[in-house]
Amino acid sequence: MKLVIGNKNYSSWSLRPWLLLRHAGIAFEEVALRLFTADFDIEIARYSPAGKVPTLIDGDVTVWDSLSISEYVAERFPEKQLWPADAAARATARSVCAEMHSGFGNLRSQMPMNITAKLAPGIGWNVAVQGDIDRIASIWTDLRARYGAKGPFLFGEFSVADAFYAPVVSRFATYGVRLPDAAQAYADFMLALPAMQEWTAGARAERDFVVADEPYRTQPDRPDAIIVTG
Repeated sequence: MKLVIGNKNYSSWSLRPWLLLRHAGIAFEEVALRLFTADFDIEIARYSPAGKVPTLIDGDVTVWDSLSISEYVAERFPEKQLWPADAAARATARSVCAEMHSGFGNLRSQMPMNITAKLAPGIGWNVAVQGDIDRIASIWTDLRARYGAKGPFLFGEFSVADAFYAPVVSRFATYGVRLPDAAQAYADFMLALPAMQEWTAGARAERDFVVADEPYRTQPDRPDAIIVTG
């Protein structure tokens, strides 16, 4: 299998299936494309009919969109149990993944992923963003209360849901977001996950950085350093 991804520092959509595969121990070849370059559209067209990352290629099967990729991988490797075994928990897991996939637009637009940056608390914050933060913290707190006895992940054992919320964990660290204790404990655990540490190290190695105190300004001489939302 090949997984086509964008810059690790900025591509939150790419992080989801990458983390899912890596933590689950599923072998794949990483194909990394640099976003915002003159050749990106040409390069991604070789892999994705949608012209976007991430894209998974498994033999003659091509799957695009992070949620579709996650569903495909879960079906392809049922022994990895990437969705909770219990039907009710599985339905909840799919619901929170879909909510993450389609929602939280205020957080996405105002606090885009910039995994290597550490910004002063308050940057990107507004009342609407706080509403998204509160909802995410509520999801995490509720799931940890319900499933914490089974393990340290949202549903006890690792699932697609953890991969889907990993980019938000990164955002909260970047922007110094304060969380309730249970939600913060989960965020800290995820940041320390070996696969997450590996992704972060890869992001640092790219050296496609924005100016830390100007996260929303495009640098004319650094088109590769634009922050991507999503």
